[in-house]
Amino acid sequence: MDRWDRAGRAAGYGAALALTPYLLIKVSWVAGSLLGLLPMGAGFGKAEWVVLNSATIGMAGIGIVVALALVRPWGMRIPAAPLTFCAWVATGFLVPVLPYAVLSSLLGSAQGDPHSGRQAGPSMPAWEAALVQIGFVGMGLGLAVALPAYLRRRWPQAFAGRLGDGGKGSLGVPPWTAVIGAAVGLIWLYWALGGTAGVAHRPERDLTWHLLSGVFGFWALVASAATWAAVRGRPAHMPRWAPIVLGWLGSGSLFAWSGWKLPFTLYVAIAQPADAVLPEELALAAVLHLAAVGAGAAMLRTLVRTRPVPAHP
Repeated sequence: MDRWDRAGRAAGYGAALALTPYLLIKVSWVAGSLLGLLPMGAGFGKAEWVVLNSATIGMAGIGIVVALALVRPWGMRIPAAPLTFCAWVATGFLVPVLPYAVLSSLLGSAQGDPHSGRQAGPSMPAWEAALVQIGFVGMGLGLAVALPAYLRRRWPQAFAGRLGDGGKGSLGVPPWTAVIGAAVGLIWLYWALGGTAGVAHRPERDLTWHLLSGVFGFWALVASAATWAAVRGRPAHMPRWAPIVLGWLGSGSLFAWSGWKLPFTLYVAIAQPADAVLPEELALAAVLHLAAVGAGAAMLRTLVRTRPVPAHP
């Protein structure tokens, strides 16, 4: 076992450990709301609150299993497709927002759980908000180290060489996924910089909304540029692993976050809860999230097709 494997093993176990308190907190929220012992988030009825947090319990559980699969021997025997998909979604959720999560923690402005909309305050003790943030940051950092180490063990030649080694990529046409991803990213960056077109409720825009819009817009552009480079095989001197890694993270961010936000956006549009208002025009937001999900999934497929994939061990 070399130093990369040792680092990956420590990171995988650390990620699973960091996310465990979050899982337990979510279980307590569901149990407490069902028993009438804990308040529910603003804008949610009991059924919606239980369903939403039960979904995040499942996501946290899958994340812990994925982290362990990246370091345990049985992880090498799991079929590649489901493990890769779960790891892609998990890294897309967590790694791109790590700088924001760390900054918000240092500034003491943690906003609770971004998945549920529950805010830190009287209904959420500071220690609970801190554990939630530690879970996100720890899981994101752990996956950022454990996943490359796992891929290196399972497919050691997958990222070898440079983009120009085999000429252009296997696809000869401009990747439409990059165009759509760039368009979505530019709209998010426009909102992050203060643009108001497509914003229905301007007072609902806060610092968190601006920062996250900027983060998602940035990674959408990164994913688009990486996909374009991988498909075109340019710049030829660039190591092949660079666009693959950046495209992996960016496409995962598009798919995971918009895949999570799309159902919530549709819920707000249909149910129109009094205490839940989104800044964006709901129809436009739904179209953007749908485009982001489709582009993210297609980008991953494109990246897999344009890189040399060794035979399954």
